[in-house]
Amino acid sequence: MKLGFVSAILPEWNLTQIMEFAAQTGFDCVEIMCWPVGKANRRYAGVTHIDVTNLTENAVGEIRELVRRTGVSISGLGYYPNPLDPDPEHRKMVSDHLKAVIVAAKRLHVGIVNTFIGRDWHKTIEDNWPLLKEVWTPLVGFATENQIKIGIENCPMIFSKDEWPGGKNLAVSPKVWRQLFAEYPNGHLGLNFDPSHLVFQHIDIPRAIREFGKHFVHVHAKDTRIDVDALYERGSMGLGWHTPKLPGLGDVNWSQFFSALTDTGYSGSVCIEVEDRAYEKSLEDRQRALRQSLLFLKQFVG
Repeated sequence: MKLGFVSAILPEWNLTQIMEFAAQTGFDCVEIMCWPVGKANRRYAGVTHIDVTNLTENAVGEIRELVRRTGVSISGLGYYPNPLDPDPEHRKMVSDHLKAVIVAAKRLHVGIVNTFIGRDWHKTIEDNWPLLKEVWTPLVGFATENQIKIGIENCPMIFSKDEWPGGKNLAVSPKVWRQLFAEYPNGHLGLNFDPSHLVFQHIDIPRAIREFGKHFVHVHAKDTRIDVDALYERGSMGLGWHTPKLPGLGDVNWSQFFSALTDTGYSGSVCIEVEDRAYEKSLEDRQRALRQSLLFLKQFVG
């Protein structure tokens, strides 16, 4: 396994700075954010470290040389919008950009694009399925043609009032994953597995790894701490009772996590995703978060 991090936490740096920091700190890889250039619509979104809409042959060569020079690989290209947004124009924009990210991944010899399945959060999972097939059948076909694997992160995207009540991502639980892989069995649609999202859903993490590890194309290392007092006050249908934390500072049992992960034979990238507000006051704090997380995870990945 390779240890890396998600570049979204360093929006003020360019790609060269990120890759050189990764090399100097001892990381093996980085997941690079490829949002459309412009204003972010939520935290950690809208970060562009590779502009796939303006990726010249010269830029491709420079990026591949940067990878060679630093010895740090690109684990995947990341773009996490809502491909099943109820607005047709927004859906088309998202699909078009996702295709551009897939093409960029092929040109850069990366092999993996990470994203969300998406969801119309006003509808049930069953009522979303026809739209899912309409949007994702051509996207999976496009990825297959370009020999790219798509890693779907399992985040429910239900952290704020505008994501209520259903959340903005369907691929959140074993039942849905089984349906997805039955719908798209060719191996080009897999999971970008993040254990933190299972903690607050009370889903058994090692069991999920054992059942679905063969579908993992990428892994995120993020933790979550459940605030039992807030849970008591608001109940499980409320918001704000679980908090993203650095690996080792929440409720994920990382020993069990890596035990199950190694049992599956997974040998891909494990990228730290920093969303811990306690480490966001400054650039130095965020760098420290990455160093601290790397030190913690190295006990499991030699």
